[in-house]
Amino acid sequence: MTIDDHTIVTLTYEVRDGGPQGPLLERMDVNHPFKFMFGVGKMLPAWERRLFGLKANMGFSFQLAPEDAYGVPSKEHILQMPIHHFYNEREQIDPALLIEGQFVALTDSNGKAVNAKILKWDDKIVTLDANHALAGKTLFFSGAILEVRKATVDELIKKAVL
Repeated sequence: MTIDDHTIVTLTYEVRDGGPQGPLLERMDVNHPFKFMFGVGKMLPAWERRLFGLKANMGFSFQLAPEDAYGVPSKEHILQMPIHHFYNEREQIDPALLIEGQFVALTDSNGKAVNAKILKWDDKIVTLDANHALAGKTLFFSGAILEVRKATVDELIKKAVL
């Protein structure tokens, strides 16, 4: 069976920064493979295009430019928030919260969770970077398809509900 919309794909992969010899960013191996439903909008579209039509026991390797992956960093995603948004119920700031380089979870105006990295702060303003952590990076993927199968009725129903 080939990878197509609504198939369940199990695969291994490595993703590296910049190319095949770049620093390893993430690995999913045979002991902890990655499993997902193909073609339902949950994965990077360019990533899925590279996997479309592959079969079990086939390998893959490809590179995605930032524009095809997580985009290029945007100044629009550098946020400044009043420091009082970081106060606890006693109107204090936990010293472990405001650490340069640490990620915090925010909620956007649509109620969606967004991770943002703390860049700096003072007694009034916290400056955060809400660009994706991999924005601006060229990503090199390599791996192997372990299994491709039709989605079960239950899996299709769960996808429709999610």
